[in-house]
Amino acid sequence: MDLAKQAKIVDSIHDTLNDLVGQRLKVRANMGRSKIIESEGVLTQVHPQLFIMEVDRKRGRTARQSFQYVDVLTGTVELSQGGEPIFAPFIEEDSIEENFAVENASKRIL
Repeated sequence: MDLAKQAKIVDSIHDTLNDLVGQRLKVRANMGRSKIIESEGVLTQVHPQLFIMEVDRKRGRTARQSFQYVDVLTGTVELSQGGEPIFAPFIEEDSIEENFAVENASKRIL
């Protein structure tokens, strides 16, 4: 995928999240080395490069976590609301295009 398309998708993610400020979302973040963190909280702020959520912790406490839009684009961070993924179309479209490109490249080599 070219950079212009990636930038357009990141802008679209930013705009969508800007409309969801103040709403409860579920976050699933892949932190690497088979460590996946799932939490639920309120989207509090949207900035040009990242967004901030206030997530629920034990005993009624909350913590702030920040995530980058690029992580949503790559699928490292998944957001859902009411059990439905918010950005599934971006991720599925990208993976289909990448798989198609890889398959065609391998056919040309053979």
